[in-house]
Amino acid sequence: MAATFVAVALLVPDAVAEHRVALAIGNADYKSIGTLANPGNNARLLAGTLRSVAFTLVGEGAQLNLDKRGFERAVEVFGGELSPGDVALFFYAGHGLQVRGSNYLLPVDAVASDSNIAARLISAEFVLGQMEKAHTRLNIVILDACRNNPFDGAGLRTQPAGLAAMVAPEATLVSFATQPGNVALDGDDGGSPFSKALAGEMRRPGVEVLHTFNEVGKAVVRQTNDRKQPWVSTSPIAGAFYFAGNAQASGVRK
Repeated sequence: MAATFVAVALLVPDAVAEHRVALAIGNADYKSIGTLANPGNNARLLAGTLRSVAFTLVGEGAQLNLDKRGFERAVEVFGGELSPGDVALFFYAGHGLQVRGSNYLLPVDAVASDSNIAARLISAEFVLGQMEKAHTRLNIVILDACRNNPFDGAGLRTQPAGLAAMVAPEATLVSFATQPGNVALDGDDGGSPFSKALAGEMRRPGVEVLHTFNEVGKAVVRQTNDRKQPWVSTSPIAGAFYFAGNAQASGVRK
């Protein structure tokens, strides 16, 4: 069961004129809670897609099965490669959960109890913080991580399902592959419905970012027979950003 969260901050219309940096992480081989089928496939799919639309990948590709320190280090390297004016994108597929209204991503060596959340897991706010301090003009965070709590009954008190709603920071879009508090479909054919739809829509030239995620949502609803409905929260975003091409290049009106 997987869902997706996305964050976007400010934007620019022409890929040629902007520096785009992405980090794609897929965690599947968990040491204490079992293996997931699709996070690695999702991360590789998005990494290849992002490279095709002019993003430079941290580590030159998908980063798979990261433990706590490896996860932290990858995010820190990502933040260190960002400069004011850059476009930044973070993608994560794997286990995620909410605890007392905050969202956490799980490294593959994760164990949890009520007393060690901050020490053992990765806060979604840690990722956003790396982007915000870099003063990038467009930040996108995608978390394919809305699953059942894998620690329920094993040291962490029962929490609501899925991920919690997040307030979009300034000039930011936040998107889940399903509504907050719900658990999304992981997919049974090599990838999640959300990640596959997103990879396809990112390659369409002349489609503005907000419209991209709207089209992804409609595609996922169709493909899952209404069992999964992506959800978006956004603050005002200035300008227009296109993953592939722009309105003039593709003949699309602004």
